[in-house]
Amino acid sequence: MNQYWTIPGDNALHESTGTHGAQSEQNPLVKLDPGLFIWTVLTFVLLLTVLAKFAWKPLLLMLDERNKSIEESLLSAEKARKELENINQESESILMKAKTEAQSIVGEAKSAADNMKEDIVSKARSEAEGQLEKAKIQINVEKDKAMAEIRGEVVNLSIHVAEKIIKKNISKEENVELIKKSLDSMEGYEA
Repeated sequence: MNQYWTIPGDNALHESTGTHGAQSEQNPLVKLDPGLFIWTVLTFVLLLTVLAKFAWKPLLLMLDERNKSIEESLLSAEKARKELENINQESESILMKAKTEAQSIVGEAKSAADNMKEDIVSKARSEAEGQLEKAKIQINVEKDKAMAEIRGEVVNLSIHVAEKIIKKNISKEENVELIKKSLDSMEGYEA
């Protein structure tokens, strides 16, 4: 087994190394040795089998776990995004509801203020009318009192005038009756 297979261009490589001061024998890295080739292939297959059994499976499991964790992270991120959208929609609806409630409260406050204003104005009017009525009644009472006083004065004055005219003293009852008759005739002219 001392035969070597040659690589094309091996002689040119051999000749170029010789011109530079190297020995003239062929480079062992370029020569093909069938025994070395078989052992290299067997070693590679054995190493590949050992790696496949002990390193490849854990590596694949680790890659699968990493893939699953990435998928779970993406799903949780999508779920969080959807929840955030729902929260944003809910907050917008709450905000719109609050705005409409605020507008209704303002409208109710305005109508309540208008009602209070109308109530206050009507109470003030009724109070003013009541005071005016009281003033009219008091004026009539005072007028009646004044008329009564004037009648009394007229009666007394009439008695004095009548006494002077008649120069005689009439009884008081006759005098009062005479005055009442004259006053009754005067009341017809008062209207």
